Amino acid sequence: MNRRSFLLGAGTTALSLPYMSFAASKYPDHPITYIVPVAPGGGSDYVGRATTSAWGKELDGNFVVENQSGGGGVIACQKTMRAKPDGYTLMQGYVATLGTAPATRKVPYDPIKDFTAVGMIGGTPNVLAVNAQLPIHNLKEFVAYAKAHSNMNYASAGAGSLTHLLMELLQQQLGTKMVHIAYKGIAPAFTDLLGQQTQAVFPGLAAAVPHLRSGTVRGIALTGDQRNAAFPDIPTFKELGLEGFDDVLQWYGVSGPAGMDSGIVQTLNTALNKVLKDPALTKQLDTEAIIPMPMSPAQFAAYVSKDFDRWSKVAKAQHISLDA
Repeated sequence: MNRRSFLLGAGTTALSLPYMSFAASKYPDHPITYIVPVAPGGGSDYVGRATTSAWGKELDGNFVVENQSGGGGVIACQKTMRAKPDGYTLMQGYVATLGTAPATRKVPYDPIKDFTAVGMIGGTPNVLAVNAQLPIHNLKEFVAYAKAHSNMNYASAGAGSLTHLLMELLQQQLGTKMVHIAYKGIAPAFTDLLGQQTQAVFPGLAAAVPHLRSGTVRGIALTGDQRNAAFPDIPTFKELGLEGFDDVLQWYGVSGPAGMDSGIVQTLNTALNKVLKDPALTKQLDTEAIIPMPMSPAQFAAYVSKDFDRWSKVAKAQHISLDA
């Protein structure tokens, strides 16, 4: 081999090294930290653990679920946005952390710019519900009762929560003016609803299921674009002629730090969407009344942006600010 041939061969080999290194790398090659912004136990934690268990098998890797409660999800969001965008730190974002919270108070992150959208897990509809002892059986009677009783109260899981903003959105459309009573969680809200201290509530369907089945609470209408198989007699708002509620859900999705590699995002998204079609995972999510909603990263990013914009407008119109 002459000197010229040797140099050309060496150059070709050198140029191929980066590609060979990239091609030989495997993702994931170590555990992925999956931050769930709530304490262990409860629906959100269950969703995260069930999803990552199936997802990890599909990726031929594994997830380590890290519960990071505190600050209404702010701490989890900060930890995620500050992590290295290498695909090994992900967060289970949901309607509160990326929608209602930044819409109603100042948070140290931008729900759109500071995160990479990976994919949607799914959502559960919210149900407008009333104490079953009230003479309210449909939306028309609900509106008539609310307008006839100026002291009608509605309960929420807390000021600025989805259960608060959603009822305010509904009131904008119906022209009603009920009194808001904020509780520290949905459980005490239901306690006073059953005790008739309040008359209505707008929770996620999973929280309402035991009360609907016992007959102590009556479901009036559902958000979402379809009736729920477990409660086929409850119509959707869209069926009743109210627009803007068909994509309002208590949703869960996956985000990572801003700047993640598009190839890694696609790998994660493809595997996630595949397991969301698995009957075994679908059955697990159904225990929380969650309907799987596979989306591309771009579709999920658009959904988050629309949700944040929706609740920001409601908060502004109704003068809802937790910073005041």
